[in-house]
Amino acid sequence: MQFITIDSIDDERVAAYTNLTEIQLRNRLEPERGLFIAESPKVIDRALAAGREPISLLVEEPWIEGMSQTFDVVDKRWGTDIPVYVASPEQLRQLTGYRLHRGALSAMRRWPLPSVEETCRDARRVAVMENIVDHTNVGALMRSAAALDVDAVLVTPSCGDPLYRRAARVSMGTVFQIPWTRIGGDDKHFWPRRGLEELRSLGFTTVAMALSDDSISLDELTRRLNNSPESADHIDKLALIFGTEGDGLSRHTIADADLTVKIPMSHGVDSLNVAASSAVAFYATSPKRAEQ
Repeated sequence: MQFITIDSIDDERVAAYTNLTEIQLRNRLEPERGLFIAESPKVIDRALAAGREPISLLVEEPWIEGMSQTFDVVDKRWGTDIPVYVASPEQLRQLTGYRLHRGALSAMRRWPLPSVEETCRDARRVAVMENIVDHTNVGALMRSAAALDVDAVLVTPSCGDPLYRRAARVSMGTVFQIPWTRIGGDDKHFWPRRGLEELRSLGFTTVAMALSDDSISLDELTRRLNNSPESADHIDKLALIFGTEGDGLSRHTIADADLTVKIPMSHGVDSLNVAASSAVAFYATSPKRAEQ
C-alpha cells in the first residue's frame, strides 16, 4: 500500500472523508456505483472479506502497525497502489467531530444491489424495514438479523441506507455478511402494495409487526411456523415487516399484510424500539430455537 501523511484535513485527496455528505457519496461522486465510508478496522475487515473494493484508507498514525494484516489483504487482492492517508488523532477528531474509538476509515465502492428475487432465492425467513430512518436502528436491526439466522433483509425505498457510516458501524460490519437489497429500488410508489405482492409471489407470508385489534400473538405466529406442514394454517416462508420510529407501519401495510402480529407488553408500555422488537421477533421465530 502507499502510505501518505497528510498535513491537513483540507487536503483534496481526502475530500471523500471530509467534504462530501453521505448522499453525495452515494449519488454524485460516481453516479454509476457511488462510494460509502467504512469506519473502524472491524467494519473495514468485514467489508474486505465480503469482496468490497477499497478506494483509499484514512488511518490514525498509532493504528498503522495494528492494521498490518488488513493492509496485506488489500495488497494481495487489489494491488499495492491503494493509498493509505495517515493522519494524527487530532486531525481525525476535527474531521468527524468526535474521537474515533477505532482510528480508521476506508472509502469503498458501492456495488449493484441484486433483485429481490435473487436476494430471497433460498430464503425462508426475511425481514423488511419500512421507512426506518434512524441509522442506529438500521444498523442494529441488520446486526440482529445476521446474528439470529434471518436469511435476508429488504429495505423499502424510503428507508435509511444500510451503508451509511453510522449504520454500518452499529451493525459491526454484518451489513456485509447478510444478503440485502432495496425492494422497489428508489421507486417510492412501489411499497407497500406492489412490494407485498412481490413477496407473496415468492411464497412468503407477509407479517406486519404492529399493535392492532386483529393482531395475533408472537407465540401464535411461532406455533404456525412450527406445526405440521400439512396443517391449514402452517407458515412455510415468513416475511417480518418492521415500521419506522414513532409512527410504526403505515396503515396500508397493516391492511394489506397477510397477518398482523404483536409482542405482548407489560407495565403500560405500548411498544418496543424497532431494534429491540426485531431482535425479539427474530429470536422467537428462529428455526434453531424450534429445534431445541
